[in-house]
Amino acid sequence: MASSHSSSPPSMPTSHFSSLVDIPVPSLPFLLSQPATWLCTTVALIGALLVLEQSVYRYKKKHLPGATWTIPIIGKFADSMKPTMENYMAQWNSGELSAISVFNIFIVMASSNHYSRKILNSPGHAEPCLVNSAKHILMPDNWVFLTGKEHVEYRKILNTLFTKKALSIYIGVQDAIARKHFRQWLADAAKDPSPKPIMKTARNLNMDTSVRVFCGNHIPECGVVEISEKYWDITRALQLVNFPFAFPGTNVYRAIQARKAAFKWLEMAAAKAKIAIANGAEPHCMLDEWVQVLQDPSYKGRRDFSDREMAMVVFSFLFASQDAMSSGLIYGFQHLSDHPEILAKIREEQYRARGNNVDAPMTLEMLENMPYLNAFVKESLRVKPPVTMVPYRATKPFPISDNYTAPVGSMVIPSFYNSLHDPEIFPDHDSLTPERWLDPNSSANTNPKNYLVFGSGPHRCIGIEYATMNMALVLATASVLMDWEHHLTPESDKVEIIATLFPKDGCQLKLTPRPRP
Repeated sequence: MASSHSSSPPSMPTSHFSSLVDIPVPSLPFLLSQPATWLCTTVALIGALLVLEQSVYRYKKKHLPGATWTIPIIGKFADSMKPTMENYMAQWNSGELSAISVFNIFIVMASSNHYSRKILNSPGHAEPCLVNSAKHILMPDNWVFLTGKEHVEYRKILNTLFTKKALSIYIGVQDAIARKHFRQWLADAAKDPSPKPIMKTARNLNMDTSVRVFCGNHIPECGVVEISEKYWDITRALQLVNFPFAFPGTNVYRAIQARKAAFKWLEMAAAKAKIAIANGAEPHCMLDEWVQVLQDPSYKGRRDFSDREMAMVVFSFLFASQDAMSSGLIYGFQHLSDHPEILAKIREEQYRARGNNVDAPMTLEMLENMPYLNAFVKESLRVKPPVTMVPYRATKPFPISDNYTAPVGSMVIPSFYNSLHDPEIFPDHDSLTPERWLDPNSSANTNPKNYLVFGSGPHRCIGIEYATMNMALVLATASVLMDWEHHLTPESDKVEIIATLFPKDGCQLKLTPRPRP
């Protein structure tokens, strides 16, 4: 029988039910809109950063010539990875000062002699930074990065390595190495007489010369070969722009490994030089000469140089000499083959100064009696300067001009090419004219401030005499031992920039022995 009371489910307490109803349940459209919100936020943030990047660039650039806007993040990176003289010339010709940006590195380029010299001669406002990777490769405590009084004092010590006495030691080594390589060049040409690019062979000659001049026989032949073969990794990493981190596989990483390999041999050479001089040996190389100078009782400078520090100095000299001197030599050969009338004058002077004895080793005294040869070397370096610019970094706001101040931290780059091709100083400036240096009253000789091949100011190249002496000796000796014919290609007159300038086809020469006079 049914109960008299109807059955019904128990009721839920009102308060609990209300609280559940009040809990917000996300709707499907809201859930779908969350990624869109994040996307909008990310896009807005990136957009704001890009606007900030452009605003900072324009603020730093001010009125200077240059792109109105910079390519986001990378700037002129693509142009910097494959630099060309045409792009450089366009930048230089855009104004005495101009601006670019590469990977948010703000760069001020100086093209005029006035502003280039101002940067080079303002150690209180700018210091050489070479390239961003330089301190990783050369090491941050290398003397080349010193500034102020510390740099001046260190340079005084190193000046003792380039005295006339020291150069008279080096020139004998240079002569012997050059002749050894020329014999090999001619032997290879006899097997295959077709024209060959001298890019690699000239670099090998130059590295062999530098290592033997700096370290003598304290490094075995296998060490010289290893340094020479691996140095190309250093050259590639010292381009103006490179991937800045030393991750395995990058140019900077490979360059650091090459530096470590070189240091192993250079430190060993420094240690051996100390032992040799202590045992009474006469100096036969730069390290020997340095150790002997330090032992001289009349020497008043610092004496406590470790093997590592001496190796670091020698490595900096290899860095300064290898690419620049190789470029100078290769263009020297090309200029002489393309101007047979100049080569004929050099040969005539050589036979006269050598008394027709082409086997006699070159001496400083002989070299001093070869004015036409020296004028050619100076002119060849002017027409095709190995180094067209040297990057500096502003250490404080740098008022380069009356109406422009380079921001602190920006890269300021003095360029040399325009100074060396100023038509007012060098009439017919693209022509190779050694005679302009033989007239003491010529505009070239009366305006030495324009000859920036070796820089200017406190960081001017310390080895000018050594570099020009080597180039003169190699070309002079080659002129009396060999004939060479330049095989012209469509790229012979084009420039390839690999840290320094080189002919794009490597300067292809056909070599043959030259009859004795």
